[in-house]
Amino acid sequence: MKQLKWTLFVIVLFCLYSIETLAQQEPGGKEEFIPHHAVGLVIGHSFVFQENSENGNKEALIMPSWGVDYSYYFHPKWGIGLHTDIILEKFVVEKKLESGGATQTIERSNPVAPALMGIYKPSKHWGLQLGAGVEFAKEENLFLNRAGVEYSAELPKGWEVMGAFTYDIKWNAYDTWVLGLGISRSFGGHKK
Repeated sequence: MKQLKWTLFVIVLFCLYSIETLAQQEPGGKEEFIPHHAVGLVIGHSFVFQENSENGNKEALIMPSWGVDYSYYFHPKWGIGLHTDIILEKFVVEKKLESGGATQTIERSNPVAPALMGIYKPSKHWGLQLGAGVEFAKEENLFLNRAGVEYSAELPKGWEVMGAFTYDIKWNAYDTWVLGLGISRSFGGHKK
């Protein structure tokens, strides 16, 4: 299962790199940056990898999810945002307990996980994200840290299409990988 995880990661990075290489460059001149807002909708799959207590092998729970993202870009390379992931299923997962390596089985019902994110764009198409938040579910709320990589390609009239890969660490609980595709719209400013 570990090999599958790394294989998927390498394939996604290769695809995103290929898209950037093939993207057309805008002809000459620098564009003036104007601070702006962006709202996006992402459809994806959430992966929870856990050890099967019967045979000791790792297995994956794969669940559909949505992401609703709000971002504010105050600099050409920097922004902040509130990015929310919603898993659309009820599931059972093993929670790591603080004492030793013991685990406890917990149920999660359609968890909603908003996180306040810092965004850094090292290039026009790539974005790196890091933040913290809380996963809310009726059974229990869990503190989380989130890291992500996003690739976006501009479309006309402020629209963008994007691919996203995020990793959530739910402290003393479980981890989630999310792979998604989405679309976003910028507003509140325009490039001249």
